[in-house]
Amino acid sequence: MTKPKPKVAAAEFLPTTRAEMDERGWDALDVLLITGDAYVDHPAFGVALLGRRLEAAGYRVGIVAQPRWHTQADVERMGRPKLFAGITAGSLDSMLAHYTAFKKPRHDDAYTPGGRHGARPNRATLVYTTLVRQAFPGLPVIIGGIEASLRRATHYDFWSDKIRRPILIDSQADLLAYGMAESALVEAARRLAGNLPLFGIPGTAWCLSGNIEFFPRPRLSDALSEAVAKSESAIQNPKSKTQNHFALPPRDSEVVRLASHEEIEADPKKLMESTLALERQVHEGLWAFQTCSSRSVVFAPPAPPLTTEELDAVYALPFTRRPHPSYRETIPAMEMIQFSVTTHRGCGGGCSFCSLALHQGRRIASRSAKSIVAEARSFAGHPDFRGVITDVGGPSANMWRASCAGDSRRCKRVSCLFPAICPSFQDDQASIVELLREIESLPHVKSMRVASGVRHDLAMRSEEFARALIGEFTGGQLKLAPEHSCDRVLKLMRKPSFKAFEQFLTIFERESKRAGKEQYVVPYLISAFPGTTDPDMHKLAGWLKSRGWRPQQVQCFIPTPGTVATAMFYAGIDPEGRPIPVARTDRDRYRQHRILKPDVGRPG
Repeated sequence: MTKPKPKVAAAEFLPTTRAEMDERGWDALDVLLITGDAYVDHPAFGVALLGRRLEAAGYRVGIVAQPRWHTQADVERMGRPKLFAGITAGSLDSMLAHYTAFKKPRHDDAYTPGGRHGARPNRATLVYTTLVRQAFPGLPVIIGGIEASLRRATHYDFWSDKIRRPILIDSQADLLAYGMAESALVEAARRLAGNLPLFGIPGTAWCLSGNIEFFPRPRLSDALSEAVAKSESAIQNPKSKTQNHFALPPRDSEVVRLASHEEIEADPKKLMESTLALERQVHEGLWAFQTCSSRSVVFAPPAPPLTTEELDAVYALPFTRRPHPSYRETIPAMEMIQFSVTTHRGCGGGCSFCSLALHQGRRIASRSAKSIVAEARSFAGHPDFRGVITDVGGPSANMWRASCAGDSRRCKRVSCLFPAICPSFQDDQASIVELLREIESLPHVKSMRVASGVRHDLAMRSEEFARALIGEFTGGQLKLAPEHSCDRVLKLMRKPSFKAFEQFLTIFERESKRAGKEQYVVPYLISAFPGTTDPDMHKLAGWLKSRGWRPQQVQCFIPTPGTVATAMFYAGIDPEGRPIPVARTDRDRYRQHRILKPDVGRPG
């Protein structure tokens, strides 16, 4: 019989109701955060992390999780906040959370109690913003999270098969905080509390009236500065001296112009141009703008990665690592990550289908070993802990403490690891081994695994890391992402040659045998990726058959907003503008998918 988990008091969480506010003696909130996920007080859940950061900065924060969208009652239950409402669709784009690769409704949602589907609306950012506008007219609204971040510019929407406008324009929000938004939200709260202008914060975007290109100034940077200074947004305080508070492009600095919404609608190839330009803006830390009809969206440079000291402080915040006590059913996503440890942010991979570099950046921000071990040590006092740490890692587990020996802001590469590992990319995988062994030696830890993905090409640079990963920290199965076997397709993905994967398999088999363990590699594969043909899929299927493998982790490519691969899918070209074959229809995509998964049911 399973031992019941000890109860936890609502007072240990950020308030979600007026009664919980009263327990704290609060008459009003400073900030209201609204999310499409359930409220789990864990640093892997974005709203919990943002709420704790704002709380640590001295603000009164309340959370409304998965509000009903046919009534304003849930949004209104804690009253009007003094400063702003922050809105996110949750840990996934809401359309991706709802629909499969073949646009059929999913039957579950890992971020909802009981795993139930349908607890958030389609296009949740738009719906929640409308609810807040109706409930609290004139209240500043800041949108963020994956859905808003990756839709911040004109984008292709797979689910409607249409080009959609920047989400700021469709939502009519006041500000968009893209990427890891802690610093931006704390700064926004400070400015609003001091009646200062909201615009110019690193890592944010906002709308201006008019087309910046037509401002009568000789330099684009001057035109942008003038346009921002003349902004007539309702949340700018007209009494403040705006020129003293904006962060604006330095004179003669480069400003990236994205193809306009109208240009992209008229010419699919312009989506590729715009996507690559936005990618460059993020990697090089530039200002950018995009026009859409009579408005312009301005993108401030991304916020710099948090320092080690700042990251350590974030993960030292008083997270309960539990769902809010109002829930009666388990939340699948929480069950998977409750006792996992995040070591770093960012990924140098730059895979063309991945949104992570656009969201967290290519530069690696790492916690200190002391902070990571302290978090693992704290599990001993948690009533739910049973001795198993399910993961120690990050976007790519073996990039902790990686850095660039050159000037990363001047780097023109789209990836630190493709087409080959950059000479300036400095990894420290030996330190990862020391860290893992220190955590595993803690007296209350019975077992520990590295469940985060690892870059096998990077792992082969350190024999010590590869041997320890395979011999000590793999629990029978190691998940790797070769994605495909055709080097032409891998080049489009910005992934290493398939030979690198085969070389790692040789090392894996050798080290597993050395450790006396029967272990298996579980490959992650993508079907119907832009540029892939049926013969390419048959080649991959033949390789798998030659090894006696029946792949389980096969994902039919889903064009998610904002990625280079999605621009390939929509425009039918590679990043250099050359035509490529694309399986666009469900029939073509399903046919390619079945080459690897012949037992999969027909969609719909």
